[in-house]
Amino acid sequence: MYRYDEFDERFVRERVAQFTDQVARRLDGSLTEDEFKPLRLKNGVYLQLHAYMLRIAVPYGTLNSQQLRQLALIGERYDRGYGHFTTRQNLQFNWPKLRDVPAILGLLADVEMHCIQTSGNCIRNVTADHFAGVAQDEIEDPRPTAELIRQWSSAHPEFSYLPRKFKIAVTGAEADRAVIKAHDIGLRLRRHPETHETCYEISVGGGLGRTPMIGKVVRDYLPKKDLLAYLEAIMRVYNLEGRRDNKYKARVKILVHEIGAEEFTRRVEAEFAQLDGPSINADPEEVARIAAYFAPPRYEVLPAVSNTLEAAKAANPAFARWVEVNTVPHKAPGYTALTISLKPIGQAPGDATSEQMRRVADLAERYSFDELRVTHAQNLVLPHVRQRDLYAIWQQLGEAGLATANVGLVTDIISCPGLDYCALATARSIPIAQAIQSRFADEARQREIGPLGIKISGCINACGHHHVGHIGILGLEKRGIESYQITLGGDATENAAIGEILGPGLAAEEVPDAIERIVSVYLAARSEGESFIDNVRRIGLAPFKAAFQETARAAA
Repeated sequence: MYRYDEFDERFVRERVAQFTDQVARRLDGSLTEDEFKPLRLKNGVYLQLHAYMLRIAVPYGTLNSQQLRQLALIGERYDRGYGHFTTRQNLQFNWPKLRDVPAILGLLADVEMHCIQTSGNCIRNVTADHFAGVAQDEIEDPRPTAELIRQWSSAHPEFSYLPRKFKIAVTGAEADRAVIKAHDIGLRLRRHPETHETCYEISVGGGLGRTPMIGKVVRDYLPKKDLLAYLEAIMRVYNLEGRRDNKYKARVKILVHEIGAEEFTRRVEAEFAQLDGPSINADPEEVARIAAYFAPPRYEVLPAVSNTLEAAKAANPAFARWVEVNTVPHKAPGYTALTISLKPIGQAPGDATSEQMRRVADLAERYSFDELRVTHAQNLVLPHVRQRDLYAIWQQLGEAGLATANVGLVTDIISCPGLDYCALATARSIPIAQAIQSRFADEARQREIGPLGIKISGCINACGHHHVGHIGILGLEKRGIESYQITLGGDATENAAIGEILGPGLAAEEVPDAIERIVSVYLAARSEGESFIDNVRRIGLAPFKAAFQETARAAA
């Protein structure tokens, strides 16, 4: 993991001191709420429906056990005993008191964490593949790139007041697990076909919200040494030409759409050509220093398959199912990467209690080289687990209510906090997710259905990524009633796609029936081994729309 140097430490501590003074002035009335708002947003503090919300940065989703225990402590001492992991790999506390925020920031600084640039019109937390460094399909670990961008973008004087918020994601594998095409900038590490050097494919202009768009590739193979200068060129074009007269048209995706990807690329290349690259790009020694922090841990030399694991699976079918669903192959023989589902049936997706966080921290420390990851799907990952330890981990997760075997299945639902918490939401999300989970709770049926991503947002801002859900659900308010619009065919992977609307909105209680009918169409029409999304692509939307309309007619 990256460790703070003297500069990082001083930067974060100074920020805590500044905000402590700003909070004191707000509390004694020296600052009005209007004056205080831009200051609190720069420190991750939102004012939500019922209380302040504090968003904590988890760069590229990587944590150690000390950091997770500190989050558990904060949740217990200053919130209501839990935290919410988000689709941006951050963690949010929903109930802190403003007077306590400086103390919380101090506790975060003690473990090399902060809330800087988790809100506001700046470059937000940089995200990455949650299997970075361990995935078998990986070309190169994306975390050193993400860390380099974090350092470059933190308090960048030129890009602190952008037209709108700006999000960057990085992946280093064939499979996209970082949803890069739905980000303002998406970086994919790939090999040049002729030189075989590692380069970046760069896409710009992706994003969800009220105008969902898939990012356009502006460079197929950018040499790694040119990264920061090229990013600077993109940001300069956007900062200069992005709209500031209308917040709904201010994202870079609108600029790319309005002038066209070709013209946008031309302008970026022209800006890039006139920049003094060597003065902007990172010193190779600094790049190497950062990369060294992400060197693989000292794995044991193990057989590729653990006899201990195989025996435990044979003796315990429930454990075998959990291993099948929640683990993925690892680069190192005898190891696996384990996803801990934060989607037990009936619970709010992405929530973890302080006690659960401590349990996971203990497991990371004991079994995963003191490292864990937050995923954009609102789960946690232990990235370096010996296969022979899986049974012991499963037992301990079970005691903590964290052994649900549903990763990637129909109940592994991504959901924003919705109207239960969010001031922007117009409909609830969590109860819809819970109702669908209850409908499909049977494990055998979930496995029969296979991989199926349902994503729910409580408003048009799309924090639940509903546009790229295989089944997307958007909650809206219509004449005082919550209504839910369903989309089909979205995809958050390397085959990124925006889902299409199936029909008119439904009442909350009708949504599980609609999902049931959609799933039934799939099960009736699928070919041998065909996944849900592949089935939708093959047979088209018509049969699903027909089934959906039956739900709408039954409800009329």
